[in-house]
Amino acid sequence: MPISEEAQRNHELLFPDHASTLKDTDPELIEVFDNWAFGEVLKDETLDVRTRVMVQLAALIASSALGEYRVMLGAALNVGVSAVEAKEILYQAVPYVGISKAFDFLHATNDVLRGRGIALPLPPQSTTNRETRREKGLEVQRRILGEKIDQLYAQSPRDQLHIQEFLTANCFGDHITRGGLDLKTRELLTLSMLAALGGCEPQLAGHVAANRAVGNDRRVLVGTITHLLPFIGYPRTLNALRVIDEGTST
Repeated sequence: MPISEEAQRNHELLFPDHASTLKDTDPELIEVFDNWAFGEVLKDETLDVRTRVMVQLAALIASSALGEYRVMLGAALNVGVSAVEAKEILYQAVPYVGISKAFDFLHATNDVLRGRGIALPLPPQSTTNRETRREKGLEVQRRILGEKIDQLYAQSPRDQLHIQEFLTANCFGDHITRGGLDLKTRELLTLSMLAALGGCEPQLAGHVAANRAVGNDRRVLVGTITHLLPFIGYPRTLNALRVIDEGTST
C-alpha cells in the first residue's frame, strides 16, 4: 500500500527533507501508519497545525515519549511554534506529570533549541511573585471553576487542605498564570496531558468543564483527542472521549 500524496504532503510540512530509516526496515508499518496518522486523522481540521502539534507535544511529555518528543519539537518549530511556546508547554507539564518525568525533557528541549541557534535562557514569562501567586492563582481557578473552587476548599479534610493551597498557589499561580500561551491553549494542553497520562478521569472531567468555561467547545475537545490518538492509543482515547461525552451532554 503506497503512502498517499496527501499523507506525504502533511508529513513533509512537519519534517521537510526527512528520510525515515523505518521505511527501509519496517515498510508495511510505516505505510499503514503514515496513511492513517498523516492522512485520515488529519482530515479533522478542528485545530490549526500549530495548536495540533502543541497538544501533541503535551501528550508526548505525559507519555514519557522522549525520543518522539525530540522529533515532534523540531516539527513544531518548523511550523511556527515559538521557542517560548515550546518551553511553556514543558513548564506547564511539571505540576501535572511531576519533575521526574519532565527533567529529561528539559534537557532535550534545551538541546533542540540550542541546535536551532536559540539563546538560552529565554525571556522570563512569570507574571506573579511570592506575594501575589496565591491571589492570582485563585483568580484563574475562579474563572474556570467558578464556585466549585470554594466547594473544594470547604470539602477538603483539614489534613489535606495544604494540597488545595498548593494547587492554587503553585499549579495555577506559578504555572497557569505565566505568559507565552493564552488560557484557552493552556487548558487544551492540560486536557491533553491528563488524557495521555490515563487514570486521571476525575481530573479530566474537571478540565473538560474548565475548557468549556474558557471557550473550547465539544468540537474542539473531540478534535484535540482525535489528533492525540496516534500518540496515546485507542484505550486512552476512548476513555477521554467518554469523559468528554459526559461533560458536554448538557
